[in-house]
Parts: sequence; C-alpha cells; structure tokens
Amino acid sequence: MKERIILSREDITQIKVDAIINAANSKLAGGGGVDGAIHRAAGPELLAACRLLNGCHTGSAKATPGFRLPAKFVIHAVGPVWRGGENNEPQLLSSCYRTSLELAAESHCKTIAFSNISTGIYGYPKREAASIAIQTVKEFLKDNSLPEQVIFVCFDEENFRIYRELL
Repeated sequence: MKERIILSREDITQIKVDAIINAANSKLAGGGGVDGAIHRAAGPELLAACRLLNGCHTGSAKATPGFRLPAKFVIHAVGPVWRGGENNEPQLLSSCYRTSLELAAESHCKTIAFSNISTGIYGYPKREAASIAIQTVKEFLKDNSLPEQVIFVCFDEENFRIYRELL
C-alpha cells in the first residue's frame, strides 16, 4: 500500500494530482505568492469561475475546475491571518484543511496536494501551521478512504525542513 501522506518540494502548479489546494484570500481574487502562481498557471478562466463563488469565509474552502493546470480541481482554502494566536487562528486553520479534505472526498479525488496555508503574507508561524496541517490531515485520513494520498508541497526550504521533521 502506498504512503497516504507524502512530502514534496516542487511547484504546486506543475504537480499531477486530482486537486491542488490553494492558499486563497477571502475574495478568491488571486493575489501574490502561491495564490497568484496558481491563478497565472490556470489562466483567466480560474478568476472568472472564482467570481461566481462570491468569496469564501476564513476557515472554509470552495472548489473550481483546474482549467489549464494538470490538476482537475483547485480547492481554494482561506486560512486565517496570524494575530497572535488568540483569535481562533488554530481552529480556523484546521477548519480550512478539514473543509478542503471534505471537498476533495466529495469530488472523488484520490490524490491532492496542499500548499502551506497562511504561512506567507498571512504570517502564521510555520512550525505551528505545519503541526496543525499534519494533525488535521492524519485525523481525517484515519476515518476516510478518500483522498487516498495527500501531498504537502513546500515551495521554500524552511517549510520543507519543518514538515520533514514533523512527519
């Protein structure tokens, strides 16, 4: 049986999976970092599809087709902005991972790839975010057969090192 959780250091826009999970903003309007890269790679159709979704609340996620990406779907997860940890940030971060997993399972996705949600411009401490991500994914996979495989895709060396240590 193949590993259900894998760590990778690559460009999430190039990975061949059923769904990639985008670290999105609440307007689902594209932006900087991984969000901007995903929007650029998917093409203008992604932004048009996102506009039809009327945004997304922090701690939740919504899905669109992948358009020009190798992935069939993009799941746009809206993580919290770090405000010191006293504003439900851990619960909101866990919730956006769990909601993404639920959407992937509902869409019959066997393979999904997560970006590092909230750790860029949103300022979430990387180690704490990775711990929440790993714990939430492990708990979900324990009770669900889909997705069959979850890949944590790290763009930067620091996140990759942290995930490697925690996994």
